[in-house]
Amino acid sequence: MSNTEILRQLRYALTYDDATLGDLFALGGHATTPNDIAAFLKPEGKPGSVVCGHAEMACFLNGLIIHRRGRKEGSPEPVKNPQAILTNNDVLKKLRIALELQEEDMLAILKLAGLEASKYDVSALFRKDGHKHYKDCSDPLLRLFLKGLTVRYRTPRPA
Repeated sequence: MSNTEILRQLRYALTYDDATLGDLFALGGHATTPNDIAAFLKPEGKPGSVVCGHAEMACFLNGLIIHRRGRKEGSPEPVKNPQAILTNNDVLKKLRIALELQEEDMLAILKLAGLEASKYDVSALFRKDGHKHYKDCSDPLLRLFLKGLTVRYRTPRPA
């Protein structure tokens, strides 16, 4: 799944405007202009579209963590190029941290998207690569998770 697609879906699910996206990139250590944000959000292949790279997406997700949870006391400033390659598992881990999701929350979000998963399935996604029970997060699974986030955060709650 492309980082641009992930960025677009997160923007929609969490109802962030372009200015907020710019602030999140800045919190993560990547300076962007409003034109950069607009270029990231354009569909791939359209004139003026720019691919959101792994380093930019990692900065955005790190900024989201800082925005939602605050900066740790005594933590250093964010690194300019934090990760060369960002896997779907890394995206899921960072979203779990930023949104403070427990295992039950993850299962509920996947259920909102129409996927019944077990605790084992979810915990396997967060294991260290190389662990015998590690499982790659596929593009369809990440799409379903983002769809579930959209349902969870954009559906009006009863008063």
